[in-house]
Amino acid sequence: MSVLISNPALDTSASLAPQLAAIVYTDNVYPEAAFAALVERSRSLGLSLAGVLQRRVSEAPGRRCDVLLEDLSTGHCTSIFEDRGAGAAGCRLDEVALSEAAARIEGNMEDRPNLLVLNKFGKAECSGGGLLDLIASAMDRQITVVIGVPRANLQAWRDFAGDLSLELPEDVNAIETWVGSLK
Repeated sequence: MSVLISNPALDTSASLAPQLAAIVYTDNVYPEAAFAALVERSRSLGLSLAGVLQRRVSEAPGRRCDVLLEDLSTGHCTSIFEDRGAGAAGCRLDEVALSEAAARIEGNMEDRPNLLVLNKFGKAECSGGGLLDLIASAMDRQITVVIGVPRANLQAWRDFAGDLSLELPEDVNAIETWVGSLK
């Protein structure tokens, strides 16, 4: 098991301070099993959760971006991609839907969850938008944040998170061990 740590001085086993954790994964291969293990292990330990999980809508070729965000607090699902037809190219992120999902998550953080789970540090976040304000709000509230980061966006994540970032592989055992250190 290997855990990559951006700041070697960061001790994940003893620190109760809020932290940022990135599940680093292969581009275009969302680590569903890692996130499922994260949620299951967190709940089994009695940790309260806010945030979203990514769910694919279609397995059809050319539709890998068609996803829903499932709210971990309510189960509400939000489509965050515009359906512009089968021939559409480029990013089809629905920024308004993403903003609405972020507002719901922000409201769920009023209950002071132990962990905020976010699906992806994507193009919107790399450009300074997306869920960045939500991450900052969680950190201000001393809520630990875990987010998926595709390898293509890893440097942008490191630039954003700086020394606060812990990088986890998409390995289920590593994720479960890390979650256990939060209790």
